[in-house]
Amino acid sequence: MRHARLVIDYRTGFDGIERDQFEGFFDGWPAAPDADALFKILRGSAFAVLAGDGDHIVGFVNALSDGLLAVYIPLLEVRAPYRGHGIGRALVGRVLSEFSDAYMVDAVCDPEVAPFYERLGMTRLAGMARRNRQASILRATR
Repeated sequence: MRHARLVIDYRTGFDGIERDQFEGFFDGWPAAPDADALFKILRGSAFAVLAGDGDHIVGFVNALSDGLLAVYIPLLEVRAPYRGHGIGRALVGRVLSEFSDAYMVDAVCDPEVAPFYERLGMTRLAGMARRNRQASILRATR
């Protein structure tokens, strides 16, 4: 569904935001945090940006950082009907701007999403990861 002309607001604060506004994210993920856990994750991040269409949260990004050297972008989500309008680009752009002096800004993503990050000036690197699919944060969604 294409929207005529979206007016998206971006915010870093959580005043007036309720947990239930995070229902329905992680479409297609095999296991993901529920709305309550997601709300806690975003509030506990070093930096988080919410994209809103009126009172409706349509996307978000968060960053974890030591404040000097390294930044990691663990989550970037845009609701399916809002994709293709530059919201993801704007969200990541705000992280890159916030941490413009950091040595490294890293994101781990599936191969089909890598071109999106490359268009934002990021480079593919080899890396290693461990996933705990039994993590307590994921148990509520099964």
